[in-house]
Amino acid sequence: MRKDNVVKINNPETFIDDPLTGILRQGARSLLTQALEMEIETVLNQYKDLKDQRGYQRVVRNGYMPERQIQTGIGPVAVEAPRLRDRSPQLSERITFSSAILPPYLRKTRSMEQLIPWLYLKGVSTGDFSEALVAIVGKDAPGLSAPTGQSSQGGLAAGVSAMAKTQS
Repeated sequence: MRKDNVVKINNPETFIDDPLTGILRQGARSLLTQALEMEIETVLNQYKDLKDQRGYQRVVRNGYMPERQIQTGIGPVAVEAPRLRDRSPQLSERITFSSAILPPYLRKTRSMEQLIPWLYLKGVSTGDFSEALVAIVGKDAPGLSAPTGQSSQGGLAAGVSAMAKTQS
């Protein structure tokens, strides 16, 4: 009989098996898609009178960028950003489109970019996890009271110290 010491570590996404979170992600994806479609339609309408040498519309839709994951407060949300093409033969005259809603290299929402370093600095370095929890779930979240924060802080602090012991 073979003994295997390898422990399977689940992907964090599999930990969140919550139907409500799934619905929220689908809704966020749908709203983001609608906003991006409205944004590109606005740009296309702005340049609809421009014609190329053959009389066709010069600025047209050109499919979508490859799908990418945007890390949000409710988990990753997959998006495909629409793109357009300008058929102008002169490169200097070409119109480019860069979404104001979804910049080209965005991978995390601004709230996540600010939250992660703050959680590290505030939670791990000082051991004060109650403020970190407030940042994640909000100050008026039900079930987040002083006793809850203290019990969470105790459990998280124990977990951090246990990890530190195993790594040293």
